[in-house]
Amino acid sequence: MAPTTASAHGMRWRRAHKQRGEPAFRFEREGEGLIRLAGELRLEDAAELWRLLHEATNGLKAGKVIVDVDGVTKADGGSMALLVELRAELAARGVDMDVTGASKVVEPIVSLYMCDEAPCPLYRHETESTVAQIGRATIHVGHEAKEIVGFFGEMVLAAVRLVRAPRSGHWRDVIRLIERSGADAVPIVLLINFLIGFVMAFQSARELKLFGANLYVADLVGIAHTRELAPLMTAIIVCGRSGAAFAAEIGSMKVSEEIDALRTLGLGPFGWLVVPRVIALMAVVPVLTLLGDFMGILGGMLVAVSDLDLSVRGYLHETTLSVEPMDVGTGLLKSAIFALAIALIACQQGFAATGGAEGVGRRTTATVVASLFALVLIDALVTVAFRVVGI
Repeated sequence: MAPTTASAHGMRWRRAHKQRGEPAFRFEREGEGLIRLAGELRLEDAAELWRLLHEATNGLKAGKVIVDVDGVTKADGGSMALLVELRAELAARGVDMDVTGASKVVEPIVSLYMCDEAPCPLYRHETESTVAQIGRATIHVGHEAKEIVGFFGEMVLAAVRLVRAPRSGHWRDVIRLIERSGADAVPIVLLINFLIGFVMAFQSARELKLFGANLYVADLVGIAHTRELAPLMTAIIVCGRSGAAFAAEIGSMKVSEEIDALRTLGLGPFGWLVVPRVIALMAVVPVLTLLGDFMGILGGMLVAVSDLDLSVRGYLHETTLSVEPMDVGTGLLKSAIFALAIALIACQQGFAATGGAEGVGRRTTATVVASLFALVLIDALVTVAFRVVGI
């Protein structure tokens, strides 16, 4: 199809001017307030365009200038930047300038550089009152507690389904998780519990000397450590190590849609991801707690022998007399409950992760905070319950 007379004329005009090395645009001035541009506004012709624009507006001190770009067929950022600079210079002299007549081809770049659209209003953060912040935090805690309870129910249903169909579980992952959560945590658990027993005995040594009750340091360290300190300190270490790792792993799988892929393959995410982690933690945390009991007693024995003039045999004999199997058993029961809470909170936070890496980081942090709060709360409730039933 042959081009129209106007387009053919424009093509011949551009070709002829390019051959002569002249600008690819046309410049017309009508009076003092109207400038017409046509053709192509290119960066190669910026110097000539700037000279003509300056000559046309050099003597203006007031009024308004209209730049009509109705005939412009192509424009680049360099030429538009010149028009922006010209408008700023004219505005400094009290002259307004508008760019009009842009075709559909050049209208987007003209709007971009000339800022035709109104700026978006800035968002202003309104300060909440203390009561509002407390209320919002309370609602958030209640919502999170509801999510955790619902998550626990789904986990129980997944466990029932695994009992009915054991082959559908990811049992191979349990051994790997036990090694990561248990064997890898042994050094730090032993060290922390040893130092806790040492510090507790060292802090009480002076008062025990005043009353001549040096021997009772074994009772103090043994009972306190087996019933309270070893389960709690071990759970805190596992929370920081394994809980955060579980939340980050599952959160990364959630945002990368790997959990959706498991559902597509017919594999239940709870039975495949949650149940193995719960089993692993509930298996290793009591064992770590038992090791912590021995290390805490050894830490107290070091102080008793070096500072309280007790023999190793005397300290261990008093420990066996004061620490009953029920003391160790209550500590192990606490540790199992702590392990269940850590695993549930970590997995629930991982499944709730959204928004990429930032969301995973937020959920990992929330896992540690929520787990620590849950550990202290559960410890208080279980301790009171044991006291009520006479344990």
